[in-house]
Amino acid sequence: MQPLRIDAHQHFWRYRAGAYPWIGPDMAVLAADHLPEDLLPQLQARRMDACIAVQARASREETRFLLGLAARHPWIAAVVGWEDLGAAGLDARLEEWGGQPKLRGFRHQVQDEPDAGHFLAAPAFARGVALLQARGYAYDVLVFSHQLEAAGAFCARHDAHWLVLDHLGKPPVGSAPDAAAGMAHWRRALEPFRYLPHVACKLSGLVTEADWRTGLGAGDIGRMHGCLDAALDVFGPQRLMFGSDWPVCRLAASYADVHGIVRQWADQRLGPEGQRELWGGTAARCYGLPAGA
Repeated sequence: MQPLRIDAHQHFWRYRAGAYPWIGPDMAVLAADHLPEDLLPQLQARRMDACIAVQARASREETRFLLGLAARHPWIAAVVGWEDLGAAGLDARLEEWGGQPKLRGFRHQVQDEPDAGHFLAAPAFARGVALLQARGYAYDVLVFSHQLEAAGAFCARHDAHWLVLDHLGKPPVGSAPDAAAGMAHWRRALEPFRYLPHVACKLSGLVTEADWRTGLGAGDIGRMHGCLDAALDVFGPQRLMFGSDWPVCRLAASYADVHGIVRQWADQRLGPEGQRELWGGTAARCYGLPAGA
């Protein structure tokens, strides 16, 4: 049986300006529909077998939309949806999702919360995450680098099932004058994850943390490889997974370029087993998917 190659992080949407307020006027490439038929040729060209569709809006409608796509396209192996984890009736809400085998995790855009530490420590939210973990759902943690300490404390409190750090915690890859200090802060904040074996990390989203408005250069790619080295040091190859962050990556780079940046790094740093984990094994384990096809 051949290992399943999985893009562990991408998005689909039918674009409506009011539904995606985060897509600003300088992001015109994203202000259009991005659907399975647009992604599939990119996956096939890189010999990727499957993908995991991740929510981009904080609504139950978003979860239903992604599950509908997954039902029609077998290669959408799983959905990371959204639910109000602080809701008083969360148990009943999760029962409603119980008949959806491709719903394998949940996420909230914690990066947009004014106080990530307060949000992640709220008693109602903590009860919700505990309920998710008891039911075998993964939870994706989406934060900016300055919120990474709060994310680490949150992950340490919830160790009953897999948590997944999206986009390496968004290190400041760019070349701005304060980027070196920001990178040093990110690296220090990443270190506690070394001791949290229930937390995996997505090698995704780096190209849009660079100076993408002026185009990616060799310096940007070198800094990205440095971030990947740090992730390998902290998480080890068994807790890393590839994600394209398509179509958001299109702000800065094509799918081929994003895949190529990680592939070039992996070919230099990982042996055969590490490669299998990165390109599908870790994602299959964290989200409860078949390991081969």
